[in-house]
Amino acid sequence: MKKFLFAVTLIFISTNLFAQSPIKLGYVDSQVILAQFSEAIKAQGDLDAITAKWSAQVDSMTLAYQQALADYQKQANTMTEEKKLEAQKNLIAQEQGILDFRRQKFGQNGEIYQMQEQIFDPVKKKIYAAIEQVAKTEGMQFVFDKSGDIILLYADSAFDITFQVLDKLKRGN
Repeated sequence: MKKFLFAVTLIFISTNLFAQSPIKLGYVDSQVILAQFSEAIKAQGDLDAITAKWSAQVDSMTLAYQQALADYQKQANTMTEEKKLEAQKNLIAQEQGILDFRRQKFGQNGEIYQMQEQIFDPVKKKIYAAIEQVAKTEGMQFVFDKSGDIILLYADSAFDITFQVLDKLKRGN
């Protein structure tokens, strides 16, 4: 019985301690920040330009491959076996080159992901620093990202600090 009373007393005391110092939470919508923060917009534009350049290279390589394949199909009947084998090897090499290029640029851990990290790292650091400053100013212990992997089922807009973070980023302090 004494253990039960001790446990109840301990729960009562800890509840009172937490009640006296409420936890203040906030959240941001990182998609809104990324869509409105000029440095993030520029970074996305830079990444899109690199992606478009590499996609154009893939398209050019694919077009050249398709043209070579069409030429081979037209001339296959008049080629010697030795010429056919050589043409087939060239076609296979071209196709493999396209696949390798795609894998190198767009594959898992490809250059596009490395470029994304490189381009967005300074932007992320600024955003996180602004979030931290606003959270400290507002006395918040936790800030969640509404658009991330954390599921936020309900959020009172009074705790939304997205635009305060954007303001701090735009003012640069």
